[in-house]
Amino acid sequence: MAEKKEKVEAVETAETKEVAAKTTSKGGDKSKEKSTEEAPKQDPKEFLKNFDWDKYEEGIEKVDDKKLDEFEKLVAENFVDTADEEVVEGKVIHMTDREAIIDINAKSEGVISLNEFRYNPDLKVGDKVEVLIDIREDKTGQLVLSHRKARTIMAWDRVNDAHDKEEIVQGFVKCRTKGGMIVDVFGIEAFLPGSQIDVKPIRDYDQYVGKNMEFKVVKINHEFKNVVVSHKALIEADIEEQKKEIIGQLEKGQVLEGVVKNVTSYGVFIDLGGVDGLIHITDLSWSRINHPNEVVDLDQKLNVVILDFDDNKSRIQLGLKQLEKHPWDALGDNIKIGDKVKGKVVVIADYGAFIEVAEGVEGLIHVSEMSWSTHLRSAQDFVNVGDEVEAVVLTMDREERKMSLGIKQLTPDPWTDITSKYPVGSRHKGIVRNFTNFGVFVEMEEGIDGLIYISDLSWTKKIKHPSEFVNVGDTLEVEVLELDVEGRKLSLGHKQTTENPWDKYSKEFAEGTVHKAAITEIVDKGATIDFNADITAFVPQRHMEKEDGKKLGKGEEAEFKIIEFNKDFKRVVASHTAIFREQEERNIRSAKKKMAASQEDAPTIGDANAQLQALKDKMEAENKK
Repeated sequence: MAEKKEKVEAVETAETKEVAAKTTSKGGDKSKEKSTEEAPKQDPKEFLKNFDWDKYEEGIEKVDDKKLDEFEKLVAENFVDTADEEVVEGKVIHMTDREAIIDINAKSEGVISLNEFRYNPDLKVGDKVEVLIDIREDKTGQLVLSHRKARTIMAWDRVNDAHDKEEIVQGFVKCRTKGGMIVDVFGIEAFLPGSQIDVKPIRDYDQYVGKNMEFKVVKINHEFKNVVVSHKALIEADIEEQKKEIIGQLEKGQVLEGVVKNVTSYGVFIDLGGVDGLIHITDLSWSRINHPNEVVDLDQKLNVVILDFDDNKSRIQLGLKQLEKHPWDALGDNIKIGDKVKGKVVVIADYGAFIEVAEGVEGLIHVSEMSWSTHLRSAQDFVNVGDEVEAVVLTMDREERKMSLGIKQLTPDPWTDITSKYPVGSRHKGIVRNFTNFGVFVEMEEGIDGLIYISDLSWTKKIKHPSEFVNVGDTLEVEVLELDVEGRKLSLGHKQTTENPWDKYSKEFAEGTVHKAAITEIVDKGATIDFNADITAFVPQRHMEKEDGKKLGKGEEAEFKIIEFNKDFKRVVASHTAIFREQEERNIRSAKKKMAASQEDAPTIGDANAQLQALKDKMEAENKK
């Protein structure tokens, strides 16, 4: 098709010249020259519209070679050379839904897909664009151009020039990517970091996709062909000027309008028009809040008051609740000491709970005012955050804005008739609530606790810590030992509820009695033996010697003689050595009696002494063994 078009144009040009030549020949040589110079040259495109190609193909209208040569010469003078890989400027002459028709002043127009102009949605007829001749003639004879390739060829020169001159460039945001956006700048895919989109944090990147924006080229990596652009850099200079102007006008107590820029757990950052200020969580509301998002939302506009700022005004402290009247000032005179009030538990501490009786007005219920019990307990044992409770106003200081409340005052004081309910010597059952190193706290009823000293837990067991004897929550039988009404103290005992076994054991294990048992444990200075569940005796090391001179070992059974029994100190001392030593002494006494009885029959006193001495020597030898 293109070839036909070229031949037709050649024919048109040749015939146009021939007509002009005939016309000028009638006027003589002078007129010929003048006419030739003044004759207008017909546009090949105009002639092409009236040329009948079919007649030319059938030979009806023939054009000689000379005319074709003249036409080709004319074409070369009027049309650009459609060389490959050459960037030329074209003009949009027509647009369809999918393509743009571009005139590059060549033998035919070119076609470019509108996808290549996505960065420029405002493209219209008449706009001039740079194009690259991609295909001089496709299978349909059409000239194919590329705007994208042309932009790419020229892009790097333009990007470098924009970077060096710090010029503002136009870019088309193509899509999101990890950490930012991809931007088409002069046909090059540049990276726009998320932090460089705007001066404020961006939460929705998708809102920028498909938009044309202005950017500044901030970095070029020629080795890896990477380009980084910034939109934030364009507005920072303007913001800095605005910031200086705003900071210069700041005063304490000044009320300004701002926008919630960021919400954190400790406060809210407000954009005051280029200057950021912080509203601490405690300055958001007179009421207690767990998180700032209970009061404000992102991008919300609100009025704030300047509370304070540093010397260079780089840190600005703002307040929101200060714009409202303090709740204590709005609190009426209808609340006074002794009144009952209702409120919600907002905070629990180790020492008590804070109750909000009105918005922004709180009272403290100390843990000691939660129960009549003197036993130390946690506030969490009585209330939880969010509970609705009733309390009595104990103290109120409007100037200091403090109020103390009590819960136990809603019930009668159980110590009022304590002497009639818990007289000394009476026995009761209580619940073990807590341990200390010196005893056990037992709850008799709500508000009445008693203490059992560790020495009053058992008659016989040696207890190092109460947990060895009872567990928290156990029910224990007790006897009232002492009662101090003024001091609100109740002294209890557990062992007193049973008979003292040491009264019975004082006869059974009296000094001199002999009992059979096994060595239970070897200790530093001797050993211990268990005669029963209550009586544990101590055997000194020198009293562990057997008759053969060896010592008793762990688990070895033998007879033991009680050599000490102290009921008050629960001390029992036993001896095995005393068993056979006593027998030896009896043998000696028996021998002396026999010798005395046989003195008359003895030949001489010397013989009797000799016999006695021999017996002593034998006994001493055995003892040495």
